[in-house]
Amino acid sequence: MSDAIKHECGIALLRLKKPLQFYKDKYGSAFYGVQKMYLLMEKQHNRGQDGAGFASIKLDVEPGERYISRVRSTDAQPIQDVFAQINERINDEMTAHPEYADNVELQKKKIPYIGELFLGHVRYGTFGKNSIESVHPFLRQNNWMHRNLIVAGNFNMTNVTELFNSLIELGQHPKEMADTVTVMEKIGHFLDDEVTDLYLECKNNGLSKREASPVIAEKLDIAKILKRASRGWDGGYAMAGLFGHGDAFIFRDPAGIRPAYFYEDDEIVVVASERPVVQTVFNVDFDKVQELQPGNALIIKKNGVVTEENIITPTVKKACSFERIYFSRGSDAEIYQERKLLGKLILPAVLDAINDDTDNTVFSYIPNTAETSFYGMVEAAQDFLNQRKNNYILDNRNSLSRDSLQELLAVKIRTEKVAIKDAKLRTFITEDSSRDDLVAHVYDVTYGVIRPTDNLVIIDDSIVRGTTLKMSIIKMMDRLKPKSIIVVSSAPQIRYPDCYGIDMAKLEGLVAFQAALALLKERNLYAIVDEVYKKCKSQENLKDDEVTNFVTEIYAPFEPQEVSDKIAEILTSSEIKAKVKIIFQTVENLHIACPKNLGDWYFTGDYPTPGGNRVVNKAFINFYEGKDARAY
Repeated sequence: MSDAIKHECGIALLRLKKPLQFYKDKYGSAFYGVQKMYLLMEKQHNRGQDGAGFASIKLDVEPGERYISRVRSTDAQPIQDVFAQINERINDEMTAHPEYADNVELQKKKIPYIGELFLGHVRYGTFGKNSIESVHPFLRQNNWMHRNLIVAGNFNMTNVTELFNSLIELGQHPKEMADTVTVMEKIGHFLDDEVTDLYLECKNNGLSKREASPVIAEKLDIAKILKRASRGWDGGYAMAGLFGHGDAFIFRDPAGIRPAYFYEDDEIVVVASERPVVQTVFNVDFDKVQELQPGNALIIKKNGVVTEENIITPTVKKACSFERIYFSRGSDAEIYQERKLLGKLILPAVLDAINDDTDNTVFSYIPNTAETSFYGMVEAAQDFLNQRKNNYILDNRNSLSRDSLQELLAVKIRTEKVAIKDAKLRTFITEDSSRDDLVAHVYDVTYGVIRPTDNLVIIDDSIVRGTTLKMSIIKMMDRLKPKSIIVVSSAPQIRYPDCYGIDMAKLEGLVAFQAALALLKERNLYAIVDEVYKKCKSQENLKDDEVTNFVTEIYAPFEPQEVSDKIAEILTSSEIKAKVKIIFQTVENLHIACPKNLGDWYFTGDYPTPGGNRVVNKAFINFYEGKDARAY
């Protein structure tokens, strides 16, 4: 994606099912869990580089011994910083106490971070906050081991205010109106209730408080706690939690918006946001890593028993398609093929734009994440060329000479690495024209491969704001003096804000929305804007499930290509000499390419939860009233 947007988060949970001595004997170190957590988090660094956090729990410790450790960082390289701190602490302890070297029991007892249960998180700060207090995992502390709660997740809730107020109704005084704090306190409230009920049951059976503790740990009903806590949640989430005594869970939203995958064998249970991360770190086959089903929780009890239990009745599955287009690493076997198919399916529109003239067309891609879609587009182009060759040979088989046949067969699709990201320039000059000139040089170009008679086709993952295209990419491509520049988006037009974890909260920032407004003005239809505003305002006091997305009416008068053509006009500066055309993927082709991830609300306005409609209407109200504010 040439436009930089913040998105998603990554989670990693690991439970060691054997005693630490087992890992020392088999793998050479009792630090096996810490080492694997580093890999699980580093392999997901694409999901968050604003902050990282790590928490560990030691099982079956004696009273007075520390059993929870946590470290978080907002360093420029937060994952490395987190594990540098962990490594330094472990090395200091091992150096100061040589007797720990071969004694796993002492290592566990005396050295922090060494345990059996781990939770890691990498994040992007979609709300612009990047203080250490905003970094997961969050910790809710209590002297009762069972009431200690550690939470980390990949989620956004659309109804934080409502959830915040529900905590107040429960008698709490939340320290912050943020979805992470609110969700943790909601789970914590019902955790307290469950522990209290179990303690009273033990007391009535004649058990002392100390005798009650292991009974509570055994009987604690995590599914019941999550069912009670999640009533009224509206959003996309894959949420992980650890309890101080050793239980753990991963809980996924009922529409499956946010991803979660797990693997279990007799040594470990592991959960991550992406399948290939688990495959790589533990060297397991694709089909051994399972997807956590929407509305379900994977519950890991202290005794090592693992169950997948339904918490919320699943709705229609609307897994985020941006995971497949861009966010997840392309090393996943399914995602790789899906991205290639996205490139293949858009070729007919490209051929139409170049009048089937592949001889005078160079195909390329930008940025590097679009490379897989590029392969698919080029393979489809080669198939088209081969068919054209076959037809020519069949039509002229009696007159073709050996030389002319060889010449025909030598014709290939022309591909080049045209754009190269040279450096991440710092825009230290605040004056607009000077800063824009710096931005225009973020990419370098390959000279000498484009002829003045050539079409230059550049495929991108998606186009959000179009800023980088306008200020940098199109200008740089124009320096090569092609006849035309055709920018291809493997994703459809992004028309609506996201409210489930991607930092696309404001309508006016979306170039497709800007294009629709421009078309409304040109065709004297701008009164539609006023009507949509009135309709949105009329729903402000309705319940979420009664709200309709009226922003769709902004786009209704226009065919998709009309909006695409206007986007091309907006993104083409006056000094550009080449003809510029922009082609977007169709929603129908997106669903063909990514059949398991049908979440498309940012393209269609079809939000998978009622809160989405309220958010998009609020975003439009903010735009209309000139408020520079988020809609959730």
